Amino acid sequence: MSAATRHIRAGFIPLLDAAPLIVAREQGFAEAEGIDLTLVRETSWASLRDRVAVGHFEAAHMLAPMAIAGSLALPPLPVPFIAPVAFGAGRNAITISQDLREMMGLEDDAAPLEAADAVARLTTAKRAQMPDRPLVFAAVHAYSAHAALLRYWLAEGSLYTGTDVRLEFVPPPFMADALAAGMVDGCCVGEPWSSVAFKAGVGHILVAGDNIWPAGPDKVLGLRADWAAENEDMALRLVRALVAAAHWADDPAHTDGLAAMLAEARYLDKPQDVLLPGLTGRLASSGAGFARGDASRPEPAHAAWFATQMARWGDIDLTPEALAAATATYRPDIYAAALGDNARTGVTPHTVALFDGRIFDPRDAAGYLAALTAS
Repeated sequence: MSAATRHIRAGFIPLLDAAPLIVAREQGFAEAEGIDLTLVRETSWASLRDRVAVGHFEAAHMLAPMAIAGSLALPPLPVPFIAPVAFGAGRNAITISQDLREMMGLEDDAAPLEAADAVARLTTAKRAQMPDRPLVFAAVHAYSAHAALLRYWLAEGSLYTGTDVRLEFVPPPFMADALAAGMVDGCCVGEPWSSVAFKAGVGHILVAGDNIWPAGPDKVLGLRADWAAENEDMALRLVRALVAAAHWADDPAHTDGLAAMLAEARYLDKPQDVLLPGLTGRLASSGAGFARGDASRPEPAHAAWFATQMARWGDIDLTPEALAAATATYRPDIYAAALGDNARTGVTPHTVALFDGRIFDPRDAAGYLAALTAS
């Protein structure tokens, strides 16, 4: 290692959207930026967050709302994080058990609202027959896009976690096992774990995440705010390496090589045919990729939307100060500084639209939240 090279340890969860970190190491993008990048696979998001918080890792593949929660000083181990890169879009799905699929009687590729209404009808019927056994859905962590999307989707069917549906939290690699064991009736999880459940015959992919939030964001590069401030040059180098890796991963000519790389035992440890649906098939976002469609740029409006959902479900009060802290977690300024002329510069008002047609404008986050809670 040269004197100019710096060692960075980064944690990741075995998911397709860890690809920018893995490609950056394997294809030499990190090395080209003077970074000796060590990747450490973790099983649970809680463990990964804790290891960043206490300094075991300098960087991490992180749930976007988890980074925001740190900046909002939510427990445990509240540590301010920043997110200078987004790790692509889409690749989530709501997957249900085969038993639940049979009871619902839905055709494949049901529209999100149709599927939510079917779950609501089934919930009403089960409540009458088995009042002590509500439907159980799982997300990967309380502060996750998965929990936000799952709750949002259920609410469109007038179902609410804690009253109509029990919400559990299961690490992504255990989700298919939880379905197989009958511990959960459905889940929202990132790829390849819905495809793993489908291939094993224990899960049915009910709604692709891209059909709930088209090109919706999910993970980010999470850095401790203090580390990034003290290591500004290395943070810029890491951003450049990851965005270059994301563009490499988006190239269709590299799809087979990417699948083979991710399939390695030290990374996702799953067959390539299980990984491909999330790279090129139904569960890949039609509107964005790892970098395509501006997907690697951290968009503050996305952070603001996640903050409204945290307020909707009682995690925070949506004060102007909380909203400002949430949006400040996303750092498009660092992204632009790292990429220079290759970055989209200037922050214009950016709206968010989910499947229900409501438009979220971060300039009126409070009004959006009020409309949701009144519906």
